[in-house]
Amino acid sequence: MNKKKEEAMRQQQEALEIQRVKLPRGKQSIGVVEMRLGGGRMRVRCYDGHVRVCRIPGALKRRLWVRENDIVLVEPWEYGGEEKGDVIYKYRLSQAQWLRR
Repeated sequence: MNKKKEEAMRQQQEALEIQRVKLPRGKQSIGVVEMRLGGGRMRVRCYDGHVRVCRIPGALKRRLWVRENDIVLVEPWEYGGEEKGDVIYKYRLSQAQWLRR
């Protein structure tokens, strides 16, 4: 098999696997990425009713790739928490489907 087919098969298996889903705790909120703003920032519509400009913290910057319409876990800032926050987790496809159910 070539590498593309192997990669596609691996991604399908990951999508089917049920994994532990990280749920929001405390002030954390689940949201959907509306738009990438550049500079590591994005506009996220959170399910608590706020639209926040969020960033990916330095520790996750290289490991977490986020696109529009991805479902993410947002930690609001202590100051300016209604408008700003940090993206701390990105849900995979199977996890997002479990959350919707």
